[in-house]
Amino acid sequence: MPTFMRLPHLELEDALAAETDIGLVGVPFDGGTSNRPGTRHGPRQLRDLSTMIRTTHPRNGINPFALCNCADLGDAPVNPIDVMASLDLITGYYEKLVAKKIMPMTAGGDHLISFPILRALGAAEPVGMIHFDAHTDMNDVYFGNSYYTHGTPFRRAIEGGFLDPKRTVQIGIRGIKYDVSDFGWALEQGVRIIEIDECFERGIESVMEEARDIVGQKPTYVSFDIDCIDPAFAPGTGTPEIGGFTTYQAQQMVRALEGLNLIGADLVEVSPPFDQSGGTAWVGVSIMFELLCVLAHARHTQTNEPTS
Repeated sequence: MPTFMRLPHLELEDALAAETDIGLVGVPFDGGTSNRPGTRHGPRQLRDLSTMIRTTHPRNGINPFALCNCADLGDAPVNPIDVMASLDLITGYYEKLVAKKIMPMTAGGDHLISFPILRALGAAEPVGMIHFDAHTDMNDVYFGNSYYTHGTPFRRAIEGGFLDPKRTVQIGIRGIKYDVSDFGWALEQGVRIIEIDECFERGIESVMEEARDIVGQKPTYVSFDIDCIDPAFAPGTGTPEIGGFTTYQAQQMVRALEGLNLIGADLVEVSPPFDQSGGTAWVGVSIMFELLCVLAHARHTQTNEPTS
C-alpha cells in the first residue's frame, strides 16, 4: 500500500491511541471543478511520488517525523456524485480530527475541499489563512445557481463565520478574469490580496513579512493551490495560469511560515490526467513536505509551550 512519505497507515479510530500529532489525509474529490476534472486522482499520485521524500529539510534541518508523530490516515470519505453530501462527509471527518487534536496536512482534490475543512477547524472561532493561488476563489456563484465550486470556497467560509477575512492573505493572484466582483467583495470584507505583479516588484521576503504581520500569532490555516506555480513547472492542474511562481519561490514562501501558529494546511488541484509523467505531483508533494516541516515546528512549539 503506498502511503504519504512511506508513513505508517492508521485508521482514524487508531490514530488517537497512537498519539498521532499530524495526520496526512487525502480528499479524492473534484465535484467542484468548473471545466477540467481529474483532481480526484491527485491524492493517489501524490502518494506514489512521495516515496522519494526523505526526512530532513535542507535549509533549516527540521525532521518533521522526529519532531512529531506523523501518520497517513487514508482518505476522507466523499460522495463523487453528490457535492453537498461530500461537503458534510468531509466536515464530519475533520471534526473528528479536531476532537482528537490531530493537525491535518491534506492533499486534494479540488479547492472546494478547503471549505468543509475550514468549517471544522474554524467552528469554535474563525481562523486566519495564508492562501497561495492564481485565483481568489472568492466568487459568489457559477452558472447561475452553483454556490459550492472550487471558485467559491473562501467566500462561503467567510460568510459562514469560519474564516476571518481581516486575517486572510491571498498571494500570487493573476490571470484573465470573468469580472472583478470577487476582488471587490473580498476587499470589502478586509481580505488582503497580493497580486503576482506586486509579489515580483516587492520580492518574496517583503510579501511574506506582511503576510506574517496580518495573521499574527492567532490560529492560522495554509492553503496552497498548485496553480500558483507557473505551468512550466506544474502543468498538471485544471486551471493553469502563465506568469506564476517558480518552484524555488514557492519553497521560499512556505519556509517563511515557520514560527506562525499554524493549525493545518492543504495542497490542492494536482490533476494527474494533465501530467501523467508525475512531474506536477512531484512538485506538489515536495511542497507538502515543506508545509509538513512548518506544521511540525508549530505543533512541537504548541505542545512544548510552558504552562503558567
